[in-house]
Amino acid sequence: MGFWQVGFGMVFLLALGFSEALWRAKRSSNWTPNNSLPRVLSQVQQTDSRMSPIPQRYDPSNLVFAPQRFPAPFPVQTPARNEFGKPSRDLLGVQSKELLMGPVQKLMWSFPSLPEEPQQPDVPFDLRYPVPANSVAARCAENSVYVEVMQDFFGNGKPLTSSAFTLGGCTAAGEDTSAQVLIFESELHGCGSTLTVTEDELVYTFKLVYAPQEVSYGVPIVRSSSAVVGIECHYSRKHNVSSDALMPTWIPHATSEVAEEIFVFSLRLMTDDWRFERPSNQYFLGDIINFEASVQSYSHVPIRVFVDRCMATTVPDVASVPRYSFIENNGCLVDAKLTGSRSRFMPRSQGDKLQFQLEAFRFHQADSGLVYITCILKVAAATTPISPEQKACSFSANGWVSADDSHQVCGCCDTTCSTRSGSDQILKDLRWDRVSFGPIKVKEYGYGRK
Repeated sequence: MGFWQVGFGMVFLLALGFSEALWRAKRSSNWTPNNSLPRVLSQVQQTDSRMSPIPQRYDPSNLVFAPQRFPAPFPVQTPARNEFGKPSRDLLGVQSKELLMGPVQKLMWSFPSLPEEPQQPDVPFDLRYPVPANSVAARCAENSVYVEVMQDFFGNGKPLTSSAFTLGGCTAAGEDTSAQVLIFESELHGCGSTLTVTEDELVYTFKLVYAPQEVSYGVPIVRSSSAVVGIECHYSRKHNVSSDALMPTWIPHATSEVAEEIFVFSLRLMTDDWRFERPSNQYFLGDIINFEASVQSYSHVPIRVFVDRCMATTVPDVASVPRYSFIENNGCLVDAKLTGSRSRFMPRSQGDKLQFQLEAFRFHQADSGLVYITCILKVAAATTPISPEQKACSFSANGWVSADDSHQVCGCCDTTCSTRSGSDQILKDLRWDRVSFGPIKVKEYGYGRK
């Protein structure tokens, strides 16, 4: 028998022995691939240790021919056992890969924090309030009315288009481009006028209408509000038809125009700088309350407004009790003289406005702290001289002083200033109106203050 036949027989016997060993191992309950493999290999080695080793190519998939002489390049991990006591299979080699991981460094990165919004500092702010503009003037003739309208209608420096203005549906009859003034003219029965007949007068009323237009064609916004201005012409129904001769009395033309015009009187609270209307009516004892009496007129005739008398009450009824008269005697502010307060008239800066200060007070035994103010305002032509019947006087350490620098007319504030009767022409030419304001809330110091 040749050498090759002997070698072939030995290989066959080895294969047969290995198969029998595997079959017996499977029948045993403690069989595992890792435990049986060394025994099989040892049996193969003990069969004939004199055989020269047969060179084999390394095949990781064939566990029988895996070389055992060389140590494993990596430590082999003992298979983990599951809850049934059997080793778990590591088919993908995850456990071995975990051993290859080096030490994990501490994570230093963190999610960036959101930027903080800057805090808005406290900004001193006073809400500005618009002031009505003197932009309309009217003159009533014997059978017509003449109206002038400034294109800077709201007094904000922005002229408006002439097509936005109508007088009772009538457009402007002319325009002064240099002065930016629109001119309207109509008969008394024209341009949608209405006639009202009273016991003494015929009153023709017109409406000047401003309708805002788009800022630009196709842009649906406007930057002004609509406005309606009422214009009235008053004509007396009573005439002297006696055959006796009439003795004419000369009256200044400005005074007669003032008597025919319409005036809107107002009394309002003002801020400390006198620029705007005060948005709050709350004060504390000792605070200074700034009042501004004004009149709005649609006339070119210069006028001057006066505060004839003022009364303070706890309710709107001026005849209620208690009440306190702090301006009386045709424009004498007596509060400073009676109580030693700082109340006074401010020096006049405009003829159609008169400003005065009143030191805040409360009525004795009045828990509400509410004060209502009722004043009689009057207006006269600016050409009418200052007189004891129309003045604005304050009491000071130097005596009585005038807001119009006519101090001599204040000498009667300690006595009686008016000696005229209601039939005097100077009193007939004055226009009067009663205005009210309130309530004003006056609190004590330390109560309700934060």
